[in-house]
Amino acid sequence: MAEALVSPILEQLTTIVAQQVQEEVNLVVGVKKQCDKLKSNLLDIQSVLEDADRKQVKDKAVRNWVDKLKDACYDMDDVLDEWSTAILRWKMEEAEENTHSRQKIRCSFLGSPCFCLNQVVRRRDIALKIKEVSEKVDDIAKERAEYGFDLYKPTDELQRLTTTSFVDESSVIGRDGEKRNVVSKLLAESSQEARDVDVISLVGLGGIGKTTLAQLAFNDSEVKAHFEKKIWVCVSIPFDEVRIAKAILEQLEGRTPDLVELQSLLQTVSESIKGKRFLLVLDDVWTENHRQWEPLKLSLKGCARGSRILVTTRKDAVATILGTDHRINIEKLSDEICRSIFNHVAFQERSKDERERLTDIGDKIANKCKGLPLAAKVLGGLMQSKITREEWERVLSSELWGLDEVDRDQVERGIFIPLLLSYYDLPSVVRRCFLYCAMFPKDYEMRKYELVKMWIAQGYLKETSGGDMEAVGEQYFKVLAARSFFQDFETDTFEGMKFKMHDIVHDFAQYMTKNECLTVDVNTLAEATVETSIERVRHLSMMLSEETSFPVSIHKAKGLRSLLIHTRDPSLGAALPDLFKQLAYIRSLNLSGSSIKEIPNEVEKLIHLRHLNLALCVELESLPETMCDLCNLQSLDVTWCGSLKELPNAIGKLIKLRDLRIYRSGVAFIPKGIERITCLRTLDVFTVCGGGENESKAANLRELKNLNHIGGSLTIRNLRGGKEDASDAAEAQLKNKKRLLCLILAFDGEKTELPEHEGSLIEALRPPSDLENLTITSYGGLDLPNWMMTLTRLQELTLIDCTNVEVLPPLGRLPNLESLVLSSLKVRRLDAGFLGIEKVENASINEGEIARVTAFPKLKKLLIMDLKEVEDCDGIERRVGEEDANTTSIISIMPQLQYLRIEYCQLLRALPDYVLAAPLRVLDIWGCPNLRKRYGKEEMGEDWQKISHIPNISII
Repeated sequence: MAEALVSPILEQLTTIVAQQVQEEVNLVVGVKKQCDKLKSNLLDIQSVLEDADRKQVKDKAVRNWVDKLKDACYDMDDVLDEWSTAILRWKMEEAEENTHSRQKIRCSFLGSPCFCLNQVVRRRDIALKIKEVSEKVDDIAKERAEYGFDLYKPTDELQRLTTTSFVDESSVIGRDGEKRNVVSKLLAESSQEARDVDVISLVGLGGIGKTTLAQLAFNDSEVKAHFEKKIWVCVSIPFDEVRIAKAILEQLEGRTPDLVELQSLLQTVSESIKGKRFLLVLDDVWTENHRQWEPLKLSLKGCARGSRILVTTRKDAVATILGTDHRINIEKLSDEICRSIFNHVAFQERSKDERERLTDIGDKIANKCKGLPLAAKVLGGLMQSKITREEWERVLSSELWGLDEVDRDQVERGIFIPLLLSYYDLPSVVRRCFLYCAMFPKDYEMRKYELVKMWIAQGYLKETSGGDMEAVGEQYFKVLAARSFFQDFETDTFEGMKFKMHDIVHDFAQYMTKNECLTVDVNTLAEATVETSIERVRHLSMMLSEETSFPVSIHKAKGLRSLLIHTRDPSLGAALPDLFKQLAYIRSLNLSGSSIKEIPNEVEKLIHLRHLNLALCVELESLPETMCDLCNLQSLDVTWCGSLKELPNAIGKLIKLRDLRIYRSGVAFIPKGIERITCLRTLDVFTVCGGGENESKAANLRELKNLNHIGGSLTIRNLRGGKEDASDAAEAQLKNKKRLLCLILAFDGEKTELPEHEGSLIEALRPPSDLENLTITSYGGLDLPNWMMTLTRLQELTLIDCTNVEVLPPLGRLPNLESLVLSSLKVRRLDAGFLGIEKVENASINEGEIARVTAFPKLKKLLIMDLKEVEDCDGIERRVGEEDANTTSIISIMPQLQYLRIEYCQLLRALPDYVLAAPLRVLDIWGCPNLRKRYGKEEMGEDWQKISHIPNISII
């Protein structure tokens, strides 16, 4: 990983020196000479770093040398960042204070309030730091000769990825027998007395598939039906009784418990499961202390007969201490099954010829998996990008297979080498991104967009020609996912992709980042700081209980660059001022979900800060104006901060801000000056100001004009209650936001204008033609915008509470529409005009010709709700596929429709024939008396047989 640190420093050093010369901003005499010497040493070191990175795994002396180099690189990076920040501030001051002479500004370029010290002293301080680090690097460069490093060209490009980024995990190979065994034990009669619970333990090596097997059993249909309550808790290290009890209660009651005392929590658990048959899975248990286990087990005694606790563990002693009734040893897989898993991943999307050409080598590689399915998946992921036979043979003959000097207490031997092979096959920049994940706790649910922002904050992602670091991060993520470094992928509507790391992969990442990444809780902080020099930690996660005071010992981690604090401790707010003063080099700060009420003014000390996550800080009321001095800030997240009413007024000073998220916060308006942040990539909500006391502070829609990099999703709120007119909306030039994929136009707020005004306003808000998702709510105009039918790539369309709209455009002609929601419209008919086939019906067709038309060719999901005036879905004069003697008209309607939901359409008399002919999988009808009478099975409906073939029907 050292290579990935050195390269950016060399680039930054060259850029800053050139910039300060160009701007005539000189430091003290002699610094340029130190910089030149530093560059020379770093170039010499860079040439051997790949070899050093590989040798450090088995040579502690080399590892120490690499660690010293990394420490020096971090220090150098901090100094250079301080230098570049000074130049940036000087340039910003020059722009804002253009009434002063250029010479005067130059003289005070480091004199902004954030630096506190006299500008001359500060300049000298930077120069002395550069000199100090340069001397350290000089010593390190001299030492490299002692280790006999070879020149080794590292992997510098991402190799070919298959078209599928993630391996399908739905089919688990080779565990059918074990699954049946586990399920039978879960469903069998209890071996214990009534009101007691059986313990089943799955014991086996790390990476052998214990968790996967437990998941298969947990999600089995018979198991789901058998237990009233099912609870899954990842225990890991340490065995935190309070956290485990809270997790159990959260799943039992569907809410986070307010209790903090263990006894109170266990008492509540006991009451919640009393008389109920439950399944509790405790995944990845390590504790051998029966005293920690007994209170939890005692709290479960009041359950119904047949309840089960399913445990997964690597240790025999754990199974014994937990009082296991049924122990199942998970054996290694056969070579044949390992080959099947390996082939499933490695040969994905490959031709038959490629399979035949490479299978013999693949079998030999798969045989090295030692019966571990995780090893097979990792090696399969590695080989996905290997095309030639020579590349496959190189992996098979790698010298790493002979490596045996591995700490078995930290990483399972059988999986370590496959992980190491896959790791070294990555470009150094991707390795660094992977190792960064070691800072998160085990079983931590990461979010892709958040992780990419953190990578950007650490400087891991380079600007491309288009300036899009986010796209580079997305590519790196896909590479790591394809290599099985990530797993358990889920997609959330609001949070996007969520995922985890396998605990063995996490062990590997922590092994490779010892002294750099640390995860602690209140029970392990003292122990962790003894084993790892806290002064050398760069990335830290702290998981603290609510009753724990914030530990000031963290102030020793002066070089900290990432800090994640997970706590509801009310004292955190009081600890922040000193924390910000002491840990001034932080680049990424995550306080999400904490109980802080404000961010203190001392946040201005964090001049290196790039990423600030305050999401779900529901008590947060204010952000200080000093935050706007953080000129390096790239990402600010205040989503779900309901008590936060305003952003800082001078937010326009944050000219490097790329990501601003305020969804579900109390923020009432976007401050003026947002137009200055031209590199903004994400602005999830823009609220139009409705006048009043905020009018003088609020940005107008016109300020969106130059923010053409905005992408993803944008919601424009309060369009009805705001002061903007069509000219303001037109100036926003949404059509130029080519990266915008989702647009929500919300005409909420008090009604101040006529429907005609809203009609002209929505016409002026024309989005880019590549838009994929459009939602219009509470629109009071008579007609939908003309531009809607130009959105040929639109996949989802939602129209809600457009209560004056009587006629829909020919939406059936949108070629890529997959989801359509129509709710609370004034529409009276869903006829041929709506389907877009009216012209075809009325057109004259020459003899012998065939007219082929498809309405809604890709529509899969249709929701029709509260269309109180709709009586018929008709208007089709020519029936589907009808022919006459001379011509043929083939009209296909919704040929891919799978989901149909109709709610509260009281007048609707019948479903159209084209819907009944569609390949529906789900039909839901609620609050439609005519439809219920006609199609209801219990009502003996006359047309029940027309829908009886649909697998899932609900008529209420």
